[in-house]
Amino acid sequence: MIGEISAFILYFVIVISVGLFFFLKQQKSSDQYFLGGRQLNSWVTALSAQASDMSGWLLMGLPGSVFAFGLGEVWIAVGLAIGTYLNWLFVAGRLRRFSKAANDSITIPAYLQNRFMTQSPALRYVSAIIFCICFTVYAASACKAGGTLFASVFNIDYQIGLAICSVIIIAYTFLGGFLAVCWTDFFQGLMMLAAILAIPILALGVIGEYPADLVASGYLSILPGGSFNYDSFANIISGLAWGLGYLGMPHILVRFMAIKNSSMIKKSRRIATVWVIFALAGAVLVGLGGRAYLPGLENSETVFIEMARTLCPGFVAGILLSAIMAASMSTADSQLLVAASAVTEDIYKPFKKGNANEKTALWLGRIAVVVIAILAWIIAANPNSGNIMSLVENAWAGFGSAFGPVILLSLYWRRLTYKGALAGILGGGATMVLWLIFAKAATGIYELLPGFLVGLLCAYLGSKLDKAPSKEINDLFDRAIDTSIDD
Repeated sequence: MIGEISAFILYFVIVISVGLFFFLKQQKSSDQYFLGGRQLNSWVTALSAQASDMSGWLLMGLPGSVFAFGLGEVWIAVGLAIGTYLNWLFVAGRLRRFSKAANDSITIPAYLQNRFMTQSPALRYVSAIIFCICFTVYAASACKAGGTLFASVFNIDYQIGLAICSVIIIAYTFLGGFLAVCWTDFFQGLMMLAAILAIPILALGVIGEYPADLVASGYLSILPGGSFNYDSFANIISGLAWGLGYLGMPHILVRFMAIKNSSMIKKSRRIATVWVIFALAGAVLVGLGGRAYLPGLENSETVFIEMARTLCPGFVAGILLSAIMAASMSTADSQLLVAASAVTEDIYKPFKKGNANEKTALWLGRIAVVVIAILAWIIAANPNSGNIMSLVENAWAGFGSAFGPVILLSLYWRRLTYKGALAGILGGGATMVLWLIFAKAATGIYELLPGFLVGLLCAYLGSKLDKAPSKEINDLFDRAIDTSIDD
């Protein structure tokens, strides 16, 4: 216990120190607080994007699903790996250039408004509201993972553990802003990768040979349930559909906007792809190894925790378990920051119509971090709010359905219009919610897939029924696809 506690204290001191360092640098504008002045390098961009993506789901949710249901759950990891690569390949560079051409936008809603050169704040307000709702749910999953970790490791009440986790996340996000979040996410990404690979390697050395009864049962079959039928087909399609979510994830997309130059994207793509492949493979192996090593485990989402504690000595176990906090915090901090930027940049500033005070905006952003974190805390504290996996599923589908089609079309289809984008966001988001409520249980299809397809169709039809973009908007499109814009 002493070794584990010492490791945790060391980890918390480091992340809070990073927040204080960037706070003392006297950030004077919301651009510096929310986007770091577009000065990220390739390594920090890549690892902070992936670390902010995976959350405690990587070390608890996915291994828990594999532990409980077998290798058939691997299709989510396959979908995410493919989605990661395609997002970096087709979206990252263009979004960096388009956001700069579109009046140097620092948030996704601001980018969409500026992309269509409109004075109407409707799309910006709608986007900001969806951001706040989905990010609150998403951050709740990260808080729940942290609370579960503290409760399991230190044998304390879950609510106390949840409070400790939430306060730490609020502290360094409130203080340091985007740069603090990205640099802590960079180191936390390295930490997460080392931990997720170390545990299955150690378990393999102890297990030796995989249990024959698990092999014979079909547990290692990549077909969900061990055979090909409609249920397994729906499971595979749903798992692969997770990759579509990346196209609409604001906390990942904002990293693309913040990199110093779009020419650095290629290096970041390679780093991010390697990281995500190894990290997802490690998570799957933790679940498989845990089923052999701890067959009687009751709570499958604690498989990583129990394996770390039984396989490693105190301080080493504490370092590995800190990776769960790293995963939870690297996601929650990013989501809180983007949600806060939506309040400041996409509600407050448009409402003030050019008369916004930068100092007021900066502190309003910090206050929004606290408010949204408290709401996430309340959701995570409710025992009926669902498990970590279900919370992530809902938030991921919300973002992917509402924003994925519109972001993609805005970068590649010059005929997309403001009304088309608004129709895509509303149509995709509404379809996702309706499918979740009325059709998911009957069909077994993840709500992100129909939400994304309907959002794409709504954006296309809405644009075709609208008048064609003006010459000024087409000129902006031409400037953005010209790589010399970064010179």
